[in-house]
Amino acid sequence: MLTKTTNMKIFDKLSLVLLLISIFTSANAQIKRESTFEMPYGNNDAVGKYATVNGVKMYFEEYGSGEPLLLIHGNSGEIKNMDHQIDYFKNKYRVIVADSRGHGKSGVETDSLTYTQMTKDWEGLVAHLKLDSIHILGVSDGGIIALKMGISGKTKIKKIVAMGANLRPDETAVNSWAINEAKGALEFVSFKAAQKDTSKNWPLGKQVLGLLVYQPNIPKENLSKITAKVLIIAGDKDVIKNQHSVEIFEHIPNAHLCIMPGQTHFATAENATYFNGIVDTFLSQPFSRPDSDWTKKRK
Repeated sequence: MLTKTTNMKIFDKLSLVLLLISIFTSANAQIKRESTFEMPYGNNDAVGKYATVNGVKMYFEEYGSGEPLLLIHGNSGEIKNMDHQIDYFKNKYRVIVADSRGHGKSGVETDSLTYTQMTKDWEGLVAHLKLDSIHILGVSDGGIIALKMGISGKTKIKKIVAMGANLRPDETAVNSWAINEAKGALEFVSFKAAQKDTSKNWPLGKQVLGLLVYQPNIPKENLSKITAKVLIIAGDKDVIKNQHSVEIFEHIPNAHLCIMPGQTHFATAENATYFNGIVDTFLSQPFSRPDSDWTKKRK
């Protein structure tokens, strides 16, 4: 029998999860209101396909023509969350967008999601499509996967844009309020999974939330392996601490840094025109790293 204290704790966790659901529902509703696209991105039977990579069926869609540009969504997301980017960049690139393992229409086929496995899946999709070289725009968890693909070196990548990415899940990288909410939600979801509750897919939810709480764990020294040109971008009111974005930028050999004023972790939808413009400029312009040290010119 549950004690009064235990009941209160469960109630508190339930309240927390309901709050999180409310927050994410409101965010999705806002995105939906701003979306005026007739194309059913993420649910387009005319172009939607599956590729079997690493034993999982990975759902993807393609739009436009030109140099391949992979769009990788964030945690708990799916293709349609990148609709503003798909609709903009399909006029300039061959846009390839997919549901990551355990998300959207893609399978999971594991009881322990990892960014390493998801990275291998995306590399498998590139191989399946026989792409010689690519650009990548990854958002949040997608940014983590993009950086890991750059570190891996198994795919020829020209440019990477990593929005709101982190190397580790602790308070040196992520704001404490976000960490606490993720841990609280994971505790509740784990409880529901242990109780064999069938109202939702709690075991999958446990895996997805586990990514936020326990991963990634990327040594900053590994960033030196990235040969692609990289744009590290975040909002000045991001979930990821600004100093951590600077840390990532400083350890990549050829990188630019953009901290967007007045923007949050959800700038891709909240201010898509602004965000897309920054990314477009980076992808389309030749990369350079001018040096402000004018004393070097005297030598």
